[in-house]
Amino acid sequence: MEIKNVSAARMKAGPDDGLSEGEFLVYPSTFTRTPDSYGDVVHKDAFNETIARWKESGNVLPGIFGHRMDDPDFFVAWATEMGVDDHGWWIKGEFDLENPKAKQVYRLVKGRRLTQLSFAFDVIEEGMTELEDGTKANELRKLDVYEFSFVPIGANQDTSVVAIKATAEAVAADLKAGRTISAKNETSLRTAYEAIGQVLDTLGQQDDPDKASGDGASRKSEASSSASVTRSPSLELIEALFQFIKTPQEAES
Repeated sequence: MEIKNVSAARMKAGPDDGLSEGEFLVYPSTFTRTPDSYGDVVHKDAFNETIARWKESGNVLPGIFGHRMDDPDFFVAWATEMGVDDHGWWIKGEFDLENPKAKQVYRLVKGRRLTQLSFAFDVIEEGMTELEDGTKANELRKLDVYEFSFVPIGANQDTSVVAIKATAEAVAADLKAGRTISAKNETSLRTAYEAIGQVLDTLGQQDDPDKASGDGASRKSEASSSASVTRSPSLELIEALFQFIKTPQEAES
């Protein structure tokens, strides 16, 4: 599963934008032919099949805050209509105004304090293409979308749990197939590994103040092997994630 982030310059929400209370109209993805930070461009037909599947299924595409798929409180909205035009993939939807969190997100969107969107997807078909200026880019041609999210300005989706897990799985698949790991994926995993090590370091000291030396990895090992230490649930959760994310060198061993 991958995630893409877009500035919602054409976001509309509520009566001030000519919509009913709680309604919004947004573009989670645009068809600009300028490559994004990953070197991708999106083909104008990339969403056709996933839109059709959602409509045929009778299910509703959820709108989430910050990709928090683990908590129903963060399912703040849903799509009532969606399609594509020359600008991109658009969604018309409603906020769940009976949900306090959704009401807050709605206020942020209406007040233009929350102006970015993101969506989670799998790539079904992609390939290299040459743009009008001769630039080569990876073109996303068919996508399977799972949700769209309202995300804070400046949020770095590369560091989200979903994106990190997807990167780790991609690296593992490359290693098993004997393929070279991309520089982007290796950098993402190394950054995540180091950051989580720092968090484990801090939490380990909080749970056992006597642990005052050693790096995050060694402290993690000590905490795991010590039956006398009562660890917090947050430490347990982050240790599990830490175990999942490995540097390429560890994954090969």
